[in-house]
Amino acid sequence: MFNRKLTVLAGWTLAILTGGMGQAQETMIEGFDRGRATLDWQIVNDSVMGGISRSSLERVDDEVVRFRGQLRMENNGGFASVRASGRMPDLTGVKAMMIRVKGDGRTYQLRLRTSNGWRTPDYSAEFATKAGKWQTHVLSLKDFEAGWRGRAIRNAPPIDPTQIRSVGILLGDNTPGIFSVDIDWIKALTTQSAGGV
Repeated sequence: MFNRKLTVLAGWTLAILTGGMGQAQETMIEGFDRGRATLDWQIVNDSVMGGISRSSLERVDDEVVRFRGQLRMENNGGFASVRASGRMPDLTGVKAMMIRVKGDGRTYQLRLRTSNGWRTPDYSAEFATKAGKWQTHVLSLKDFEAGWRGRAIRNAPPIDPTQIRSVGILLGDNTPGIFSVDIDWIKALTTQSAGGV
């Protein structure tokens, strides 16, 4: 019942994002199922720039993981993230990303990368969480902004969904302290015409 309602909700949201052109179709990027995780996940914190923030990605149950840690601002730090790479599905025609989380009231970023290279720009969009509440966020690709090491890249081209090679979650809200967000899944949303073409 929940999945059916969620699909309808996502369809309405995507219809708004795309001007009502077609029906929403979901593509699973990562479901976090035990023993069947699709991607390889790794922690990337501000230690790469001398910071001392810490974080971890831990399993909560057979289908949910928890990204948690402590954000610290010392030594020019201020971010904690988890990033995945691996075999991404075909994302041709994707118009939006969707993520289901239970957060702590802080605002996180969903990040996309078009290469696994270290100096590759990130395309990011924010989503605000409510403490202890499960939420599904639908983020239009049009709202993802390009940046590198916290600096915006002006005049960057829109992200090409067919080139997405990595997905991740980052906290960098300039507020030191403990954080925790549970992640159920990450999906991509595309459209299909009424004729199924």
